[in-house]
Amino acid sequence: MSSLTRSETARWLTDRDRFVILTHCRPDGDTVGTAAALCLGLRQLGKTAHVLHNREVTLKYAPLLAGLTKAWPQEGDVLVAVDTAAVQRLPEDFLPLAEKIALRIDHHGTRESFTAFELVEPEAAACGEILWGLLELMGISLDKPMAEALYTAVATDTGCFRFPNTTPASFRTAAACAEAGGDLAAINREIFDTNSFRKLKIQSWITENTRFLAGGQIAVCAIPLEVERRIGVTEDDMDGISGFPRSIEGVKIAATLREIGGGRVKVSVRALPGYDADRVCAHFGGGGHKGAAGCTISMPLAEAAKAVAEAMPEM
Repeated sequence: MSSLTRSETARWLTDRDRFVILTHCRPDGDTVGTAAALCLGLRQLGKTAHVLHNREVTLKYAPLLAGLTKAWPQEGDVLVAVDTAAVQRLPEDFLPLAEKIALRIDHHGTRESFTAFELVEPEAAACGEILWGLLELMGISLDKPMAEALYTAVATDTGCFRFPNTTPASFRTAAACAEAGGDLAAINREIFDTNSFRKLKIQSWITENTRFLAGGQIAVCAIPLEVERRIGVTEDDMDGISGFPRSIEGVKIAATLREIGGGRVKVSVRALPGYDADRVCAHFGGGGHKGAAGCTISMPLAEAAKAVAEAMPEM
């Protein structure tokens, strides 16, 4: 594995062609927005570039990828993964490609390097923040679709610039997107100000069923798959739901657990400054940032909730 700087990565991309860009499982706005913007930027340079079709992309983010996707790589394609901290974060049907991924662009500190080359900046708030710097180095000019993809990436991972991971570079990236004609208000309205009745119902269920520890400073909520099915929530409805228990007054660190089938449970941990979500998830082979991290546990939901609660920090 070779760690690259931004300038080295820009040259690496400029020197190659026929790119296929991979997003992670349960794709959020950062991985989709970064992939779309990188694809559009490479095309602006006259290169052949596609985003590998990810069947888990939800209706909220699918428009960013219109006209950009490819069903499967061909021999000789250069594979690039964005916002993907580990092999386990790839969609299951992408796993046969893991050893063929040439470059990873990411902002997650990771214990596992799985590509020949990587650009990893853990201090960046979003992968989109890193990509904007790369596009500048490559001489690419933002247009409206590229700007809206990049803004989606940065806005979602900073909680519309409310999270403590927000940096001056986050605002500079957003400013560049506004200057390029991106409709930032429409993106904010769609992502942050529009809730379905289904999302309100699952939030109500979480409010009634969250377990509080350490005098209310720790929250653990385990959501059975049957509850999600009964309410009828979609993945768009569940986007950002992991931050809801942490938003409850007095909570410093919170875990949201969701059954995802096959005896597996997806765990998302969110923490205020001074607490470490990454340390909790590392206990189960996952990771991320101090403020936000995740992992997948293979055990029944109740047992997983108990194990996560025991892994929480002492207060």
